[in-house]
Amino acid sequence: MRIGETATVAWDALRANKLRASLTILGIVIGVAAVIAMVALGRGAQKSVNERITSLGTTLLTVMPGQARGGGPVASSADRAELTLEDADAIAGRAQHVLAVQPEMSRQLQVQRGNTNTNTNIVGTTPNYLEVRKFSLAAGRMFTQVDDAAKRRVAVIGPQVAEDLGVSPATALLGSKVRIAGLQFEVIGVLQSKGQGGGFFNPDDQVLIPIQTARYRVMGGARVRSISVLSPSEEDIPATMAEVKKILRREHRLRTGVADDFSIRSQADFLNTLSETTQVFSYLLAGIAAVSLIVGGIGIMNIMLVSVTERTREIGVRKALGATRFNILMQFLVEALVLCMMGGLIGVALGAGAAWGMQRLLGWSVSVGMTSVVIAFLFSAAVGLLFGVWPARRAATLDPIEALRYE
Repeated sequence: MRIGETATVAWDALRANKLRASLTILGIVIGVAAVIAMVALGRGAQKSVNERITSLGTTLLTVMPGQARGGGPVASSADRAELTLEDADAIAGRAQHVLAVQPEMSRQLQVQRGNTNTNTNIVGTTPNYLEVRKFSLAAGRMFTQVDDAAKRRVAVIGPQVAEDLGVSPATALLGSKVRIAGLQFEVIGVLQSKGQGGGFFNPDDQVLIPIQTARYRVMGGARVRSISVLSPSEEDIPATMAEVKKILRREHRLRTGVADDFSIRSQADFLNTLSETTQVFSYLLAGIAAVSLIVGGIGIMNIMLVSVTERTREIGVRKALGATRFNILMQFLVEALVLCMMGGLIGVALGAGAAWGMQRLLGWSVSVGMTSVVIAFLFSAAVGLLFGVWPARRAATLDPIEALRYE
């Protein structure tokens, strides 16, 4: 019997049991759709992270407080190494391979306008924050060096803060008064929205105030959360890092052989770390979703075994009429493959639709890759082949005389 005839017989057998075939396909459909949707979610998160970090600029370096100074395994906050405004001033004054230095201190505080309030991230920073962090203003102006030196109570808000305060559009808040930690501030600028970026830190949900105002009126102390440094070019990054390291070691009076009590990271470091994290996350989601494919394959094997039992007499008749073991084997293998490939096609469509729905309805960042589609489809076909072999082999090895006697 030719392959075409075998396929026709297999297809007719599936059509004769539409409900059973549909229920069998359902397991594969769910498995493939889950794989496509989960991988798309993971790829979208990775793409969002890459875009966010790249948007900050490839020459941005971030200096963070480092290891504890205390001798014990656990140090209190008082014992931990810290960065101060004096460190930032030292870098700005002495470094030769630096375009800009932007220190910042931050704290979660309450912002109040009338009877409405919200808790948000208050960032004390310098006037060059927009330049260093690649932000722009939707309206108003950024505070100046004069505002900073005079410790004026002025603020630049993110659009999410305005929304949380019940103001829409955000620019309507320009020129009004808000209270930050009980102190009255004038809103002089509104940041252009950057978007939340897939569940990570929301740059729209923050309020910028002059760093001297933050130091003396709001937060107290000269301790900063981080110091951002702009290198002149990507080629100058190693020289800039070495220069910043040398200055900070001198400021912190670290002797030769003593480890740094700070860390300097480039955007490439952040990109690599977060990309690896989101990649592992994608693999984990895909692995969990692939389990449902295996379950669907087991379902196909069970149904095919039942089908062999139900069609024992039919198999005996076909063998009596000259069908070989290969013909019977191919018939049942084709049936299993058709079930899985149909399930794969429907699953791909449903998975892509689910990813589109997550993007449109939930605002999540997703990305359906052709590679994941092809792999999921081929995997579904492999599942059909793998789990269809045993039932097909069982059918092919049936004794024709015993099969004809079967009731």
